[in-house]
Amino acid sequence: MTLTFNPQKYQELLVEHQPKIIRTEEDNEKALAVVEKLMHQQHRSLEEDELYDLLITLIEKFEQEYYAPGDASNPHSMLLFLMEQRGIKQSDLVGIVGSKGIVSEVVNGKREISKAQAKALGDFFQVDPGIFI
Repeated sequence: MTLTFNPQKYQELLVEHQPKIIRTEEDNEKALAVVEKLMHQQHRSLEEDELYDLLITLIEKFEQEYYAPGDASNPHSMLLFLMEQRGIKQSDLVGIVGSKGIVSEVVNGKREISKAQAKALGDFFQVDPGIFI
C-alpha cells in the first residue's frame, strides 16, 4: 500500500500547531513538546512526519543562534545579541545592571560586566550568567 500525502490533513496540522520562526525559549519549549509527542507516536502519518521535520528544522535554527551565536562571541556581544533578539533597550536594563550611566558603559563595551551584573542579566534574559563573564 502506497501512502499519499494529504495536503488538507497537513493544513489542519499547521492550523492546530501554527509553527513559526522560534525567537524565545518559551516558543522553543512549545515546539519541543510537540516534537516529543510526535516522536513517541508509533504510526505517524506522512503529514505528521512533515510537521515533525519542520519543527525540528525550526528548533535547530533557534538553538544554533540562541545557544551558540558564534565563535567570536564575548560577554559584550552576547549582551548585544540578546538585547537585539528580544527588543530590549538600554533603558530596560536600568535597575538590573545599575544606573543609566553604568548601563550605557556596559552596553557600549566601555565597562566589563561584573559577576553580580552577570547574575542579574542571566536572571533577566533567562540564560546562564556565565555567558556574560
